[in-house]
Amino acid sequence: MNVDMFSFNVHPVAYGVLVLMLRLALGTMIAAHGLNKIFGGGKIAGTAGWFESIGVRPGKANAWAAALTEIGSGALLVSGFLAPVACAGVISLMVVAIVTVHFKNGYFIFNANGGGIEYCFLVALMALSIGGLGAGIYSLDHVANFVVMSPWVGLAIAGVGGVGGALAQLAACYRPSKNA
Repeated sequence: MNVDMFSFNVHPVAYGVLVLMLRLALGTMIAAHGLNKIFGGGKIAGTAGWFESIGVRPGKANAWAAALTEIGSGALLVSGFLAPVACAGVISLMVVAIVTVHFKNGYFIFNANGGGIEYCFLVALMALSIGGLGAGIYSLDHVANFVVMSPWVGLAIAGVGGVGGALAQLAACYRPSKNA
């Protein structure tokens, strides 16, 4: 049975507005994290030092890669251009964050050991959802007539691309100390 997204009585304009709100929320938040790595707090040097301390090496290259992926994925989400690819970038960032920092702390962010996985998990799930939903009618994807033929294809691009990118980055750069 082939069911399109509007057979559930979702008006295209309402659908477009709802997806736009999700894209703007996630895109601006993730881009702000990238800009903060460059211009805030300890800047790239501080991020690089922290990355090195958790076993992500080389720290400086990975700090730049993380910052630029956050800014680029955020900008793509805000503009609604190549939405599943942008979502793959966000998912990749969150999987790496879960594996390198948050998994050992459990679920809740307020654990005594530090932040748990729920924030990163929710951000990744939101990105996966947008990947499947598409960018909507208020997007550059719509203007360029770049529409993924099926929500399953968008999910696959976002999910497989995101997890695959994270696994490749972890395999290449994650070397935690034996004491951690």
